[in-house]
Amino acid sequence: MTILPRWFKRPIILAADNPKGPWGGSDEGNDGGPRNPWALPPGGRKGAARPSALDEFLKKARGPGGGGGSGGGFPGLPAGANPRMLWAIGTAIIVAVWVLFTSIHQIGPQQRGIVTYFGRYAGVLQPGVQLTPPAPIARVQTVDVQRFRTENFPRGDGVNLALTADQNIVDLTYSVRWNIGDPRDYVFQLAQPEETVRAAAESAMRAVIATTTLDQALGAGRTTIEQRVAESMQSILNSYKSGVRIQGVSINRAAAPQQIVDDFNKVTAAQQEAVGAVNKARSYAQQVIASAQGEAAAFDRVYEQYRLAPDVTRRRMYYETMEAVLAKSDKTIVEPSGVVSYLPLPNAKRAGEPQAAQPAAQAQPQAAEPTAGAGQ
Repeated sequence: MTILPRWFKRPIILAADNPKGPWGGSDEGNDGGPRNPWALPPGGRKGAARPSALDEFLKKARGPGGGGGSGGGFPGLPAGANPRMLWAIGTAIIVAVWVLFTSIHQIGPQQRGIVTYFGRYAGVLQPGVQLTPPAPIARVQTVDVQRFRTENFPRGDGVNLALTADQNIVDLTYSVRWNIGDPRDYVFQLAQPEETVRAAAESAMRAVIATTTLDQALGAGRTTIEQRVAESMQSILNSYKSGVRIQGVSINRAAAPQQIVDDFNKVTAAQQEAVGAVNKARSYAQQVIASAQGEAAAFDRVYEQYRLAPDVTRRRMYYETMEAVLAKSDKTIVEPSGVVSYLPLPNAKRAGEPQAAQPAAQAQPQAAEPTAGAGQ
């Protein structure tokens, strides 16, 4: 026979005694059979359980009419504690937690804390653990003064057209890097810091491009433009007392608009050809100048020799000049004996050149002419 523990209670539906059951009737009959294990014990039902801690708390919370001030399920509380004392303790705990979390501030190395008392500026907290009066008396707003922020122009894949000084249009893509220089001015002077920085960048860039030619904007003038834009932006933001420090401006791309890119490429090619022609002319001029300087130096050397021996130098110069002239022309040497009266110099053949065969009719008169002359 299995004996069930006391806390295992029979279901209500089985609580009714069945006089015809195998266990017989109730114990009151005592018919001699075994006692019904599901029937009530001879001593009757057990007494009611003691009230729990939650019941005690609810009873005390209701007031004196809810169960007095004695007893307790709250160890550590004084005897006879009333509800007002309990509420005071709970309120004190909440206030302590509130003061703890609103008075102690952890400021990071890259941060600064702006303290306000009832909305009025009170100071700047440096990095570390800092203490202030609790909220709402004091409030602390932390700002990151070392993080560099970047604004790109334009946003997305749009175009940013600007007019140059020579009435040309250029498409500029650039970026601006900045950080917080003065936390107090940054928090109190600007309602929308990022939008203010973007507006100042647009204004400064267009003002500088309006005084710059297209060639400068596309070529070597970018560095000057970036420096001028950064200085102009800083001047504008300082006039606003914005607390913003401009770290730099970078032009990422400067090109002609898409609508005129073909014509612009033709103009660029023509300019490059012009630059190439100028460079070629300068190279030729340098060669000519170098040759002239060499000839002048040679003349100076000859003049020094002429001063030492004028006759010898003059005769040498004459021979050299005649040699240079006669080397480029046809020469005919005529001996004193047997000089003919007529000699066709243009038809004379150069020495060393093969003589072409001439017709017999032409060769015979030429041979007869010297004979006739000789007879005279």
